[in-house]
Amino acid sequence: MDKTTAIDVQHKVRQIIAGLKHKPGALMPILHAIKDELGYIPDSTVPTIAEGLQITRAEVHGVISFYHDFRATAPGKHVVHICRAEACQARGCRTLEHHAQQTLGVDYHQTTPDGDITLEAAYCLGNCATGPSVRVGDDIYGRVTPARFDALIDQLQTVPLFIRTASAGVDRGADREEGSAHG
Repeated sequence: MDKTTAIDVQHKVRQIIAGLKHKPGALMPILHAIKDELGYIPDSTVPTIAEGLQITRAEVHGVISFYHDFRATAPGKHVVHICRAEACQARGCRTLEHHAQQTLGVDYHQTTPDGDITLEAAYCLGNCATGPSVRVGDDIYGRVTPARFDALIDQLQTVPLFIRTASAGVDRGADREEGSAHG
């Protein structure tokens, strides 16, 4: 994080604290607000949060590290959750999660080296009848097979390709699948 960005982050965190610190149990709403704003809770903000709420840094860190929903590092461009609840386990999520880990080359709570995909576990996406289920952002997919998982990942990694035409000098966009996990 460069110096300007770090200053901006601290400014945003101070604004969030000022707006929420008077609520009962303010730590959780503050952490959620920071996560919503930044995508994660940087370690550098823990002292600011502790000071703002007049609690210890250990208390703040303890809450951040206890809940899976909070993370101290920036997630990838896309966060993919695989449901590990009982219903999805009965429908094959263990095979799916093994496939996902092998395909992406990461374990849970890790991000692919290109920064595109962060793999996370979920413990019920509320889609039990059609498991195994996967959530990508706010979208939930049911009956996800390894092949369907690969197709979802391919869609996430599809980037537009721009072609410059020599005669008109105009850029024209075209979709092209690139970076597919399986070619």
